[in-house]
Amino acid sequence: MTSGNPIPAVSFQTARTGASTKSNEMGMRPMQERAYAKRGEQYLLIKSPPASGKSRALMFIALDKLQNQGLQQAIIVVPEKSIGGSFMDEPLSKFGFWSDWVVRPKWNLCNAAGPDEERADPSKIKAVAQFLASEDQVLVCTHATFRFAVEQLGVEAFDNRLIAVDEFHHVSASDDNRLGSQLAEFIRRDKAHIVAMTGSYFRGDAVPVLTPEDEAKFETVTYTYYEQLNGYEHLKALNIGYFFYNGRYLEAIEAVLDPAKKTIVHIPSVNSRESTKDKIKEVNEIMDYLGEWQGVDAQTGFHHVKLPDSRVVKIADLVDDSDSAQRSKVLAALRDPKHKNDRDHVDIILALGMAKEGFDWIWCEHALTVGYRSSLTEIIQIIGRATRDAPNKESATFTNLIAEPDASEAAVVGAINDTLKAIAASLLMEQVLAPRFTFTPKDTGPLEDFDYGPDGYKDGESNVGVRGETGQLHFEIKGLVEPKSNEAQRICNEDLNEVITEFVQDKTNLEQGMFNEEMVPQELTQLKMGKIVRDRYPELSEEDQEAVRQHAIAALNLTQKAKEIASGLDAGNGDDEKVNTALIDGVRKFAMDVRDLDIDLIDSINPFEAAYAVLAKAMNETVLKQVQSVISAKKVKISPEEARELAERALRFKKERGRLPEITSQDAWEKRMAEGVAAFARYRAQSANG
Repeated sequence: MTSGNPIPAVSFQTARTGASTKSNEMGMRPMQERAYAKRGEQYLLIKSPPASGKSRALMFIALDKLQNQGLQQAIIVVPEKSIGGSFMDEPLSKFGFWSDWVVRPKWNLCNAAGPDEERADPSKIKAVAQFLASEDQVLVCTHATFRFAVEQLGVEAFDNRLIAVDEFHHVSASDDNRLGSQLAEFIRRDKAHIVAMTGSYFRGDAVPVLTPEDEAKFETVTYTYYEQLNGYEHLKALNIGYFFYNGRYLEAIEAVLDPAKKTIVHIPSVNSRESTKDKIKEVNEIMDYLGEWQGVDAQTGFHHVKLPDSRVVKIADLVDDSDSAQRSKVLAALRDPKHKNDRDHVDIILALGMAKEGFDWIWCEHALTVGYRSSLTEIIQIIGRATRDAPNKESATFTNLIAEPDASEAAVVGAINDTLKAIAASLLMEQVLAPRFTFTPKDTGPLEDFDYGPDGYKDGESNVGVRGETGQLHFEIKGLVEPKSNEAQRICNEDLNEVITEFVQDKTNLEQGMFNEEMVPQELTQLKMGKIVRDRYPELSEEDQEAVRQHAIAALNLTQKAKEIASGLDAGNGDDEKVNTALIDGVRKFAMDVRDLDIDLIDSINPFEAAYAVLAKAMNETVLKQVQSVISAKKVKISPEEARELAERALRFKKERGRLPEITSQDAWEKRMAEGVAAFARYRAQSANG
């Protein structure tokens, strides 16, 4: 059974302003209006959460490019056939727009017979060629079809056309990512327009989606989770929790699977340690736990299971792929537009490798996932299945069931890897859900449209500005280095979460930061984060690299401190209105509690401190101590690169203090800098002696 205690979890209370669901006179919601305002850009990147309306935003933009910007045709490219349904005909004029979105059936290649193709399909490539030669304006196809068509027809065949790539995170700048290479060719040729859309733009553990020089050509439209969730009409809370269990997950699942909630259960991969290696038996066992099997509905293919209270629940099985006709029947029933707004159509969906990206079931209240998913992108996509706004749906939950390591295991540290990864994902989701930060040096002055409280902005004091409708916070930080180049400014405005992703997913950083009591925070915030920034952005000047480092660590540490304080605020009152703004209140309180917020203070905070505090309450104490003992015993040797960095920081210390750091200092960071100077001298001597 589960322990019943969550591992570091996100709990986000929304203000339910209804803003993100309201439409303007043209039928556009706020994100769509923001994207449409950039419709004249040749290269446009839309970063926006699942369910925010990216598909319709693309329709508005594409119609304008076809009607008013002189483009011949629009080609919509989606990762799999099921997502093609998002681009079916829409009567946009009914809601105030000047045109409808129409796709002739023959040009929606996602509706053509056959599975998602991994090999070239000559008939579909021929169809793309026929479309390009036709007078029709819109074609929808999969990434694979488009990739093969470009290989055969050449990039020049798509001149003066819009290429819209949905779920853009599937693309990468890697040489072996063919679609990524083709997009680079389109950009070099510069004769097509590109709109890229993604709800999870994270590549911290992989190659970048675009090269920096290509990404610099894109105008970015960002709509945050904070804006999206805060602006909902019905959904009041999003909860994200990680639960340990002992034994088999099929017993543990009983503690967290509530048949009264609309749920998607993602069972573990057969290759994972959580799996029993028999996926069909696992599905049957889950249904047996729920109640008495009553049979299969002939029309939908859904299983009917009678609960102990006599209620019958309808279960869609997307795990069993042995009968393709049955599976197709279930998928068709789930996608049936007639039942899109029918809450009682289905109750529980059991899935393996499906019901994630692009799967639209607005009634889903609980995404229950067994086993850790290594990709943050995948986790965000799974969470996105539950974050749709729907009537009478007040809360949404993501639960990750993880096998707890056994304290008797010899390789207990290796066994806890899934837990560390879950913590990393939790930290990143906190960052994704947090308001956006704007940092400036001390006494820069107030920024336009920010609220600095009842007394306004005060010179010489700690000021925190809030722009509530967009979820932005303005902080002044003493000693902050500002980005100088356009690229560094872009990174600080758009890419901080990318940098933070890479930092928190580094296993050594996480281990040492959480379990090594002797770890000096500055080793993480200055050395480790500094190295990530230098490696990621080698083309930046040293000053710009330091600016990016400071902005990234400030965003991470302020979110952690705010969360810590906000949880205290939540616990201290039951006022819903106060809870709605708890994170912003936590940020403000932290800023006001310190007389002068400076970068040295921010660098002295261990980014994993708050996560460890929660882990210590949730995990088996014996296992926790064993892990801490093993990791603390790992002596992390100062590398030549770190020695050089410490020596350089020691020189800055000397300029400020008039002396070098002392090895006998009681200050842990000063002592570490002194050790770095000594290590650097040893490395230089070794190099000189050959």
